[in-house]
Amino acid sequence: MKFPDTASIAQADLFDEVIDVRSPAEYAEDHVPGALNRPVLDDAERAEVGTLYKQVSPFASKRRGAALVACNIARHLEESFAQKDRAWRPLVYCWRGGKRSGAMVHVLREVGWQAAQLEGGYKAFRREVVASLATLPAAFRYLVLCGETGSAKSRLLEALAAAGAQALDLEGLARHRGSVLGRLPGEPQPAQKMFETRVWHALRRFDPARPVFVEAESKKIGEVQVPEGLIQRMRASDCVRIAAPVAERVRFLLAEYGHFLGNPIALKAQLDCLAGLHGNDTVHAWQALADRGAWAELVGELLASHYDPAYRRSTDKNFPRLAEARVLDLPSLAPDAIRRAAETLIAEAAREAAAIV
Repeated sequence: MKFPDTASIAQADLFDEVIDVRSPAEYAEDHVPGALNRPVLDDAERAEVGTLYKQVSPFASKRRGAALVACNIARHLEESFAQKDRAWRPLVYCWRGGKRSGAMVHVLREVGWQAAQLEGGYKAFRREVVASLATLPAAFRYLVLCGETGSAKSRLLEALAAAGAQALDLEGLARHRGSVLGRLPGEPQPAQKMFETRVWHALRRFDPARPVFVEAESKKIGEVQVPEGLIQRMRASDCVRIAAPVAERVRFLLAEYGHFLGNPIALKAQLDCLAGLHGNDTVHAWQALADRGAWAELVGELLASHYDPAYRRSTDKNFPRLAEARVLDLPSLAPDAIRRAAETLIAEAAREAAAIV
């Protein structure tokens, strides 16, 4: 079977691999899910070629660019592609399906591989993601998990996914826990474009006939924004209120945020961000608790004075169906209890779906 020279993103599954030949910086900002970065120009080389174009001439830029592209493609043939067999079928793209991906595809096809170029490149893919996120979220019925900070909503989502339910973990996709202390140690958040691609990729794999469990979120998770079409759909959806004792929530949070216990300086710096809401005296008192290692007391104070009131105000305002939500009591937030709660939610959702049918 002869494969076409070009293909759309909808045809990506016909290929063995998707190859992104853009520079590492372009790839890091966003890329087609699962694509491998095999740049024909690295960041410095791309800047060099661009400078030549502006300051010398288009001809000088193309001559230098061609030499660099040829060298890099040769390196990929010797290294990344050395073990590929005759039947390998890659789909290749660059910014807009132009010269960089065209050069790679030409060489690969000359070798004998049935390589194809992504129509319109990353630019067309990005348009598809943006357009899809405006309509795709409306295809699903969501069950929104609500509950004060420390009620293990993210862990419950993980348990739901492990049990076979459709779970959309927005905080996991954003690499942030969604609060002033939510940054994950040593893990930068994705760029906005990458976050949107991750959301799109998750949604497109879901079955509209089955519910999607998702945690109640603000419009922003750290530095990234939840797509408008999704946040509006979530806010109009049915809710499940998670209720857990304060003492259990404190225990859970101490385990979840253990990185702060070993780095009180970082914690105190983050607490400074709350001075505008609670005043310097209150924040200094919280920081003194951190200095003394009074972690349980500190967490209890933060829950009572900051997190719980803020969460209730936000969810009451933004999730109008919360008042009629079913309450799921979790006396324990141990892993087995969370697993059983997930099984309960799945069974209830199945019964509700059967009743609707």
